[in-house]
Amino acid sequence: MQVSVRGGSVTDRDVDVLSRAPLFEALDDQGAKALRSNVAEVRLARGQTLFNEGETGDRLYVVLEGKIKLTRTAPDGRENLLSVLGPSEMFGELSLFDPRPRTASAIAVTECRLAGLGHDDLRPWLTGHPEVAVHLLRALAQRLRKTNDVMADLVFTDVPGRVAKALLDLAERFGQPSDTGLHVHHDLTQEELAQLVGASRETVNKALADFAGRNWLRIEARAVVILDIERLRRRSK
Repeated sequence: MQVSVRGGSVTDRDVDVLSRAPLFEALDDQGAKALRSNVAEVRLARGQTLFNEGETGDRLYVVLEGKIKLTRTAPDGRENLLSVLGPSEMFGELSLFDPRPRTASAIAVTECRLAGLGHDDLRPWLTGHPEVAVHLLRALAQRLRKTNDVMADLVFTDVPGRVAKALLDLAERFGQPSDTGLHVHHDLTQEELAQLVGASRETVNKALADFAGRNWLRIEARAVVILDIERLRRRSK
């Protein structure tokens, strides 16, 4: 399926989403408006691939609507889910500073819209607006810090702890308060959730069932409702 790309600036309703992205938050209104004029809207259907690991990277993206996952594939075909990104989150900026092939594949978890900005359009801003470069580098540093935390968790934290931590991270970004608890519609399959924490689906399902049995959460289709966030937080440590 071909990726749908629309030229021109994004609509007014997307301005608030873009303003929270590291690329735009350092700019004043005039600078942000000028940079948005170079943005192209990209639409993806659920399950559609934006780019594959190993391809040449020539632009970065900000999620406007929906969710997208970044994955890596091992030589034996196993897939590792690196992260799930939602509105205002940015990806693809690594190749701006290091123009080598993409280090991950980007696949739509849901139908989504993205704002794409070519590196050729952005590079002049890095010299004229050094604050943009600082924010981009800060975003890369935060991603590296998170990667280090994930690596440490794989060594020092058991699977239930990693599941709890992953759910809390998803809740922080996608959770919506409801009458019964914090509703986290993560849109991930059981297999994808297992890939996210680096464990088998059976082990992750066992951890989720244990949490549900303790009344810490309720399991729903591609979602959970967190009922006791403090207990879950303590289990994640």
